[in-house]
Amino acid sequence: MQFLRDILDKAAPLFEEGGKYHRFHAFYEAPDTLLFTPGEVTKGTTHIRDGMDLKRMMVTVVVALTPCLLMALYNTGYQANLAVQFAGEAAIRDDWNTMLFQMLGFMPGDPESHFSNVLYGALYFVPIWITTFVVGGHIEMANAVIRKHEVNEGFLVTGFLFPLILPPTIPLWQVAIGIAFGVIVGKEIFGGTGMNVLNPALTGRAFLFFAYPAQISGDAVWIAANNTDGFSGATWLGKAAAEANALEALPWMDAFIGFVPGSMGETSALACLAGAGILIATRVGSWRTMVGVVAGTVGMALILNAVGSDSNPMFAMPFWWHMVLGGWAFGAIFMATDPVSSAFTDTGRLLYGIGIGIVVVLIRVVNPAYPEGMMLAILFMNLFAPLFDHFVVQANINRRLARNVEG
Repeated sequence: MQFLRDILDKAAPLFEEGGKYHRFHAFYEAPDTLLFTPGEVTKGTTHIRDGMDLKRMMVTVVVALTPCLLMALYNTGYQANLAVQFAGEAAIRDDWNTMLFQMLGFMPGDPESHFSNVLYGALYFVPIWITTFVVGGHIEMANAVIRKHEVNEGFLVTGFLFPLILPPTIPLWQVAIGIAFGVIVGKEIFGGTGMNVLNPALTGRAFLFFAYPAQISGDAVWIAANNTDGFSGATWLGKAAAEANALEALPWMDAFIGFVPGSMGETSALACLAGAGILIATRVGSWRTMVGVVAGTVGMALILNAVGSDSNPMFAMPFWWHMVLGGWAFGAIFMATDPVSSAFTDTGRLLYGIGIGIVVVLIRVVNPAYPEGMMLAILFMNLFAPLFDHFVVQANINRRLARNVEG
């Protein structure tokens, strides 16, 4: 990095006119400032500065995501090994990930080996993670150069969130298209980091869901193994929507810990709770939004439980099952609390969270063809977040005006 800096410093006179040098400076400075504090400091008279800058906020979220990341590595391999152990060699996928796993001296089908689970899961997760950062990071830097903005760390969290909400079997070219769509359409067209209305990671995943439904939904994509007779890779939400009492075969604690099929980083409510503790303790994530999602989910689930249905078993699902299945916990803690696309006011955050909880249960229950719902619920409420803030701020203004008139 110092080598590049020396070259550009010598060439500075050639690029200073028209601001071109500044754009090149931002381009090569980006990786450096992800790891180190920039040399520029605030100078002058007495001032107040908040210690939580963008970089520290992004790094804090990544630290909070670490339990989900570790669970993604382990559970992805565990589910694949478990499927092969149950169904035999017919369940082994014929892909380069499995071939490399075998070349390293391992054989799918040993879910008791923790190292085998982590290694097998890493062979599926890491390529998706690298693809996300290579494609999305370059798009982010290219936009900064074109717009003459300094490159910031805004993509750091998106680069971790996006792989965690994908199935392990998704083709890498679809990962590249999805993150490109999420960054460009979900963020850059609004002006970049801090200006987006929608969550970029969820925007990219929604695009993949509607553009390539075969690779992002169904029963065959959630486990890195082939479906065979007697073995199905359906998620438990899908099973619950298809038949009554399906959840009786699944211990609630297994679902809470995360030993179930699903998107790689979304399965463990326990890992998400650990991340929630970090976000709340550091005040990076709003506890009001999380509480709102819980309140909305509990309230709507209880209402639908009371209504009941003879033909739709999802009406009978208790709220404690909603909270441990699918992407509910991951969405409530990491996606709904996105400080840019969520509400800004305290009351607005609470109402915003309640709306997400209500909508996700409605989608899961009333529309059994799509039993997940958390992604669409958050994106839908992203559009209403500014409206919540507007009414909260207006209500505060009206109260102050009324006090002044009375005075």
